[in-house]
Amino acid sequence: MLSSINFHSEDVDFHLVNEKKTIKWINDSIKNEAKTVGEISYIFCSDKYLHKMNLEYLNHDTYTDIITFDYTEENIVSGDIFISIDRVKENAIKFNTSINSMQAFEKELSRVIIHGVLHLMGYKDKSAQEKKQMRSKEDFYLTLLS
Repeated sequence: MLSSINFHSEDVDFHLVNEKKTIKWINDSIKNEAKTVGEISYIFCSDKYLHKMNLEYLNHDTYTDIITFDYTEENIVSGDIFISIDRVKENAIKFNTSINSMQAFEKELSRVIIHGVLHLMGYKDKSAQEKKQMRSKEDFYLTLLS
């Protein structure tokens, strides 16, 4: 099976700073969970775009930073991950007050990127216990990025 990780933008002008490093990090994270990389597409978009998708596909009238469409079969991790750049910027300011704004944005974006991959690998975040495990996994994989 051919594996690939791609990045696109929809209705925003956004490009990752270090795409190759991010792809290697995602690949390494998936392999660390004893899974295989399939086809993963990241689509960076606006709050408005993601809100519309949230309404249309999930029937949720809320803003969110990420929506993950999981196409994983067996251990081959695949899916589409939509990320609101607007929401990531807002959350970066809200949650990362001790570092400068660019570093805060990059840290928050990395967290959301790996959060989507973790969903594709079967991790959930509905219950308190699931949220705790998800945060622990995010923190672990963020250390592998730096």
